Formats: sequence, C-alpha cells, structure tokens
Amino acid sequence: MNKRVLILDNDKDVLDILQEVFTSSGFDVKAIDESVNVFEEVNTYKPDVVLLDYILNGINGGEICHQLKTNKATSNMPVVIVSAHNRVIQSLGNYGSDAFIAKPFDIDDLVQQVNSLLVAESDMNSTIHH
Repeated sequence: MNKRVLILDNDKDVLDILQEVFTSSGFDVKAIDESVNVFEEVNTYKPDVVLLDYILNGINGGEICHQLKTNKATSNMPVVIVSAHNRVIQSLGNYGSDAFIAKPFDIDDLVQQVNSLLVAESDMNSTIHH
C-alpha cells in the first residue's frame, strides 16, 4: 500500500507541483489549500506524513504542527514544515516538527526527506512492537 501524504499550502501552484511530485514518487496524496478543516482531514485521511506550509490563511503551519504533536493520536505522525521564512522559524523554534525545509527547495531533496522520515518511523514502530 502506498504511503499517504497530506499537503497543506495556500499557494495553488505550489500545491499542484507537490501533488504531482509526490504522486509520481508513489505516494497517495491529499492536497488542501486551507487550514479550516485540517484536523478533520488528518482524522479521516490518516496520512503517514503531513507537509505544511508555514504561512497560511488563519492559523499558521507551526501552530497546526504543534497541535498535531501534542495530540496523543497524532503525536508520532511525521510533520514537515516548508517555508520561505526560515529565519522566522529559527527564531520561534520548530513547533515540534520532524523537519523544516526552506523554500525554494529542491524537489528531490524534499521527497528524500519525507521518505527518510517514513523509514525512521517504520523502524521505530517495528522496534516498539518487538
């Protein structure tokens, strides 16, 4: 079964590119452009990894990440924050994210980073269950 990635970015062009890249890399992708129902989307879609833009309309990606990481049901889900505002993120902390990727980013690096988080997560889960 393909790994599921939930992508949240309010820039439609970026969202389209990321959806295409991850789909062609063998992922099942759900792409959303607003944060209003993000927690509902996480609960119903059950992604293996969440990719968040930092700057969103309404709640920012950092706050979404923090809420995912402090919720018992989603705390182990890898979360990657992507932003052109890396100095802001560095000064505020990473909100508990598993990775931070600065825009503009290299597509191959992004996919590799997501894959490495998923491998690390599955290694951790197999260690826990044995």
